[in-house]
Amino acid sequence: MTQEFLMRLDAGMLAYFRDMTDEMVARFGISRAEAVARVNARYGDLEISPYPDLMCHEDPVFWAYGAYYLPDAAGRLPCGDEEHDRHIDVAAPAVHPLPAPGSPAWRLAE
Repeated sequence: MTQEFLMRLDAGMLAYFRDMTDEMVARFGISRAEAVARVNARYGDLEISPYPDLMCHEDPVFWAYGAYYLPDAAGRLPCGDEEHDRHIDVAAPAVHPLPAPGSPAWRLAE
């Protein structure tokens, strides 16, 4: 574990997950604490390999969208790519509920 993330991460994957939370802050207008909590809630149970983990076949923004949004009725997620997202009902995408207050996902102060 690191200070902010529940998963065991080497230096490369720590940077990757920090990039993911930076994308969430910039794209969704949420705090870093919320972004970290959402990443922990979504990916905290995963066993992450050293950099480059299999996750690295996608940019961190791809996983950021998966931590923030729920899939549409067809099971598709927006990913921030305009060409891809035009095939998805992103007019009003549903957002994952916030982790409960006091949940282990909350590692940073708001």
